[in-house]
Amino acid sequence: MANLPWQPGDALLIVDPQIDFFPGGALAVPQGDEILPLLNQWLAAAESNQISVYISRDWHPKNHCSFQEQGGPWPVHCVQDTPGAEFHPALKVPLAAKLINKADNPNFDAYSAFKGKTLLGQDLTDDLYAQGIKKLWIAGLALDYCVYHSAMDAKAAGFEVHLLLKGTRAIDQQQATKVLKEMTAAGILIEQD
Repeated sequence: MANLPWQPGDALLIVDPQIDFFPGGALAVPQGDEILPLLNQWLAAAESNQISVYISRDWHPKNHCSFQEQGGPWPVHCVQDTPGAEFHPALKVPLAAKLINKADNPNFDAYSAFKGKTLLGQDLTDDLYAQGIKKLWIAGLALDYCVYHSAMDAKAAGFEVHLLLKGTRAIDQQQATKVLKEMTAAGILIEQD
């Protein structure tokens, strides 16, 4: 679905398009770079149609609890103000895009963008409500973790949620199959094209 049917009250959420999640990064998602052309297409179309754009990012302190050296499951990744935490250089981020920082407390993990805050300190849910958003189109990395949790939290917050399947990739294919079933059961619309 290269050309999304944008309407007033829609928003586009791109989850964690950060260098560390792309091939060559500290926690690389296989074939993650394949989504970049589509993300750029959607971002440009959203901007030209005046659709709100939100982009989340892991913004970990050096001693984050999710890191293996702290007893967590993941290698060190997306540490604040490091190259790996930056957005992929090929991503064309609109000037008006709102950035969401998440997982910036060393003691708590936060896969979902809905556990993050805007740069002005507002919860993502509150910001979306304030903008009159009703429908959220979601893509990014990784399908089986941060995209999944973001989509489920968006649905729980009362939004109509569309997962843009071609605009995401998974760390683990078995886990991806499981979460896609869960999302479908929750009423999230899986857009295949």
